[in-house]
Amino acid sequence: MRILILTWRDLANPAAGGAEVYTEQVAKRWAAQGHQITLFAAAVADRPIAEKVDGYTVVRGGNRYTVYRRARTWWKRVGQYQGFDLVIDMINTVAFEAHTWIKDVPTVAFIHQTCEEIWAHNSPWPASLLGRYVLEPKWLRSYRDQHVLAVSESTKASIERFGVHNVTVVPEGFDPPVQVPDVRKEERPTLVWCARLVPYKRPLDAIEAFEIARRQIPDLQLWMIGGGPDLEKVQAAATDGVTVFGRVSEQEKVRLMAAAHVHIATSVREGWGLVVTEAAAVGTPTVAYDVPGLRDSTRAADGVVVPASPMALGRWIPTMMKHWRENPVAPQPFGGAHSWDDVAREVFLAAISVLPASARLRLVHDAA
Repeated sequence: MRILILTWRDLANPAAGGAEVYTEQVAKRWAAQGHQITLFAAAVADRPIAEKVDGYTVVRGGNRYTVYRRARTWWKRVGQYQGFDLVIDMINTVAFEAHTWIKDVPTVAFIHQTCEEIWAHNSPWPASLLGRYVLEPKWLRSYRDQHVLAVSESTKASIERFGVHNVTVVPEGFDPPVQVPDVRKEERPTLVWCARLVPYKRPLDAIEAFEIARRQIPDLQLWMIGGGPDLEKVQAAATDGVTVFGRVSEQEKVRLMAAAHVHIATSVREGWGLVVTEAAAVGTPTVAYDVPGLRDSTRAADGVVVPASPMALGRWIPTMMKHWRENPVAPQPFGGAHSWDDVAREVFLAAISVLPASARLRLVHDAA
């Protein structure tokens, strides 16, 4: 089967994140099963226009803003002649709207998360208002008659508010550590926060909540892991007891998360919140804001969600710190997520539902 995946970034992009990992993990498994996979994404400095990666083909064109237009041009000049059986339209805020310009091949959309409140954190006024109340609703409403895949019940609910009701929830994937690090928990009660240092992750909320919690736990400390444009701002805001590590290696990140007692998460919203899964995999439970995505991953990993404010988080931390230090939790290998093999299978079955019945039966039979 020939499958085209349209996405704004591939894994070689320096700004690649969880959505790109998800796409790559699925694409390489489909390729290993004999499917011919092509991924179209924005150009990356020092990477070729086209290359083979993990068994599938990556074609690049445009930048983060023009990739959508370049995808259309590539389809008209090249793609429509390559015999694709299915097109997957990966929506990361801005939509390709492939169903409006690809007419002879079935398309299915995939949404990790909607942007909504994030516009106010990532864009200046009035662009933030235009994005949230005009552009994003317009893009999403164009998918009302399309089949859409989402990675959480929260994302599904968000999409449905825009009138899109043919939504299938597919699982989040995770590669558990080959071996949970043999790390003792810190002697001091320790919080860990791990995310990219950007406004919508709300790192300053974590510091404020820490200060509130420290009124009851004087020796409490907070570790902050992650790089990003707000690094200097966070370093300047860090008070006594807060250590800003910045960006660290994957090995060091896992070690720090395993040594902490409680992980806290303060994002505006997520598609899932994979960092919660990562913390659970090394035996560190989460207290998170009750927002889309985080509520799904946190509850799946037996954590606690609280109202989305530093005051509420700061008041809950002492209670949960005491409880979890007295009753340590065991590592959860998948932390509420699924193996990538399971994810690839579930996404494939959901995606091919847009194909004619005869084609679906043949594909399912061949995969059995």
